[in-house]
Amino acid sequence: MGILDDITGKLGGLTGGLDAKGKLLGGVMEMFSGRESGGLQGLIGSFQQKGMGDIVSSWVGRGENKPISPDQVREGLGNDKVRDLAAKAGVSEDEAAGHLSSHLPDFVDKLTPDGNVQEGGWMEKGMEFIKGRFSR
Repeated sequence: MGILDDITGKLGGLTGGLDAKGKLLGGVMEMFSGRESGGLQGLIGSFQQKGMGDIVSSWVGRGENKPISPDQVREGLGNDKVRDLAAKAGVSEDEAAGHLSSHLPDFVDKLTPDGNVQEGGWMEKGMEFIKGRFSR
């Protein structure tokens, strides 16, 4: 059983299941939870390597989160990853990129409340975020 399945299972009993946005963010957590992906730092690094360091840094920092477009999400995560996330959430790639552009900034912001990337416990923080945000 994958991490996304675990998240869905834990939250599904309480909420009747996650919506597409919750599944997408759960998929992002799963995607970047492996050692080879580098955790939250790997997610941030993926955007930094594509020239979007100023955007993603605003999500980690304590100020206002800069917006990101669906096209920038595709570029930052990679088309293959967006395609995989869309398939897991049961939505189109365009819809996945749109949801991620709307919610990824706040998601990363909530995982870095002190303005620092701390790997320990980020999965738990992410689960709490998803539960609170998308299970109403």
